[in-house]
Amino acid sequence: MMHTEQRILLVSKASERITRLSCIFEFLGEDFEIIPPETLTSHLAHTRFRAVVLSLAFIEMEQAKSLAAQYPWQPFLILGEPHSVLAANIIGRIDEPFNYPQLTELLHFCQVFGQAKRADIPTSGNQTKLFRSLVGRSQGIANVRHLISQVASSDATVLVLGQSGTGKEVVARNIHYLSSRREGPFIPVNCGAIPPELLESELFGHEKGSFTGAISARKGRFELAEGGTLFLDEIGDMPLQMQVKLLRVLQERVFERVGGTKTLQADVRVVAATHRDLEQMIAQNLFREDLYYRLNVFPIEMPSLCERSEDIPLLLQELVSRVYNEGRGKVRFTQRAIDSLKEHRWTGNVRELSNLIERLSILYPGGLVDVNDLPMKYRHIDVPEYQVEISEAQQERDALAAVFSDENPVELPEGRYPNELPPEGLNLKDLLAEMEIDMIRQALEQQDNVVARAAEMLGIRRTTLVEKMRKYGMSKE
Repeated sequence: MMHTEQRILLVSKASERITRLSCIFEFLGEDFEIIPPETLTSHLAHTRFRAVVLSLAFIEMEQAKSLAAQYPWQPFLILGEPHSVLAANIIGRIDEPFNYPQLTELLHFCQVFGQAKRADIPTSGNQTKLFRSLVGRSQGIANVRHLISQVASSDATVLVLGQSGTGKEVVARNIHYLSSRREGPFIPVNCGAIPPELLESELFGHEKGSFTGAISARKGRFELAEGGTLFLDEIGDMPLQMQVKLLRVLQERVFERVGGTKTLQADVRVVAATHRDLEQMIAQNLFREDLYYRLNVFPIEMPSLCERSEDIPLLLQELVSRVYNEGRGKVRFTQRAIDSLKEHRWTGNVRELSNLIERLSILYPGGLVDVNDLPMKYRHIDVPEYQVEISEAQQERDALAAVFSDENPVELPEGRYPNELPPEGLNLKDLLAEMEIDMIRQALEQQDNVVARAAEMLGIRRTTLVEKMRKYGMSKE
């Protein structure tokens, strides 16, 4: 398991120069440790440090470059004069005499390098499992994962922002399960789904007889989340009078049940989320400014799906696997279908994509989905539809089957076709052709000569209708 430390390693044997450098780091308030060169690899095996300072008095430059290549996520600093080109993660050289501006600048460069290279660091199996639902390689989702890993270990209040369907609750759950409160409960509350008059009781609980219908005492969500995390979804929909009471809990960490006098402690970490623009709501006096700043200690913004369309192939793989594990068919996609989905605007974000996968898994269980199998609004690439060659005899058999089918009986217009077979007989082929022509003409008239809509009305493909119109010498006019 790989983890990150803010310590600085000074890789050197005892020397006057290392003693002077140690004094500077101590003055800067940095946490550092001096280690002999032979123990360095064991230190780097499972930990990334803020910086590793290699003294060239005891380590050859070629060995330093080899170490840099072996641990590409670890920033290194060189103490001494290098004799060849530095590696990408050898950030710079510490010159003598040692001084405050130079060292703080180099340490800042190491910090920037560490942030840029965070995606390359191996993660533990536990983190991989948790971040599974935050699928993607885009910069936006990588930033979200980094912010989660930074804030999870603290008890700071987090405000998750983003459009509906982007996965704000997924962020909250990851924060909870990566925190020291992971053994405690995770309690979600949708503030917009609970009537205003019941929200106080829902959050803080109530005592028996505190209002009509309160036949027994009941714990609220704050009590249920004791020792864990309370997720307040759609916080922007919370009524103003409840915002005041929530602010008190966040500030003083105490509350009372509705109708009660006993003060209860709130040992709860609060994560809030909203798709609304809270600053605009503050300007319109719809949201309290003091509550906003109390919630907005550590904001995390979820990017919309159209802002990270390059993540769609990975999301498809994850969502298909999830549906398959629930016992439904495992649908697959052609590259053209994936390219078409990447062109879609996704106003419903990941939730819309998830619903589409569920729908397609029902329609094509175990099948391969192409562009023309997608619902019309997801077809952003024009692909000719594959047609199976069917003989005229087969088409006639299909037409007869449709006429005499019990499931989809064809109702013939009264007086236009014989209800009984005449004694002299008739030409069935001509009758069926006449019936087809009549139905096609009616469909075109009712759909303002739009072939696609007429085909839909007749329950056949557009290309099939065009072929029949060509066969009978018909035109839209």
